[in-house]
Amino acid sequence: MSLLRQLARAVDGGVAVASATVVDTSRSVPRRAGAKMLVFRDGSISGTVGGGEMEARVVAEGVAALADGRCRLLSYRLVDPVRGDPGVCGGDVQIFVEPHMPKPTVMVIGYGHVGRAVAQLAHWLGFRVVASDDRAGMDDAAGDGEDPDSLEGEPGSGAPDELVVGSVDDLLAGRTLDADVSVVLVTRNVDVDSAALPALLATGAGYVGVMGSERRWATTRARLEAGGTDPAALDRVHAPIGIEVGAETPEEIALSIMAEVIAHRRT
Repeated sequence: MSLLRQLARAVDGGVAVASATVVDTSRSVPRRAGAKMLVFRDGSISGTVGGGEMEARVVAEGVAALADGRCRLLSYRLVDPVRGDPGVCGGDVQIFVEPHMPKPTVMVIGYGHVGRAVAQLAHWLGFRVVASDDRAGMDDAAGDGEDPDSLEGEPGSGAPDELVVGSVDDLLAGRTLDADVSVVLVTRNVDVDSAALPALLATGAGYVGVMGSERRWATTRARLEAGGTDPAALDRVHAPIGIEVGAETPEEIALSIMAEVIAHRRT
């Protein structure tokens, strides 16, 4: 598989990857202009820009680019390692490193009236949307009698990109939640929230918010602390979720939730 195809597949699958491309060379160098390499968050690579110390430095810069989202143009002289050059080939090389970030994800847990409104608004705002509900009757949760299979939508439909019917453990199986994932719990009761939060707070999700009144959150928090959940972990939770706008309808509540999600991502 070509590196460009690998890059596209990674980003489409929600995986951040940096590309490193040799853009200019002079004299003796290990790879010529056009050579490419992909760098992933964990430092793993595909392809090569020449190996050795120079490539190790490019890998480190690729990981840094994925952390700060910035491109960089790297210049190396491969002449004298004693003075710090990463090689002895005798030439000069320039390498352009560019981060390629997938869409940020909104994970909606509880796909009832509010959950569906959040999913539709998040989709419209350009997020990748993963929705889940532990009830088999997703038509009842959605409130309009649609076939649940139809709710996993085509681009532009406003439906989630992925729909999981099952527990939070089912939802998290095989997934890594990082800072680009915002988790929105808009479930039916304290029992569901209490069951879901320990597993969610053990992830690296950048935002975790829970819908409900202050009293409902106090009840949920007390139950979780009594069950051994670290209070510091619970301090991560945004509850009651959303920016106060006097919302009443599901669509208005979704607006307040996504406003908070975006504000959190921008700070």
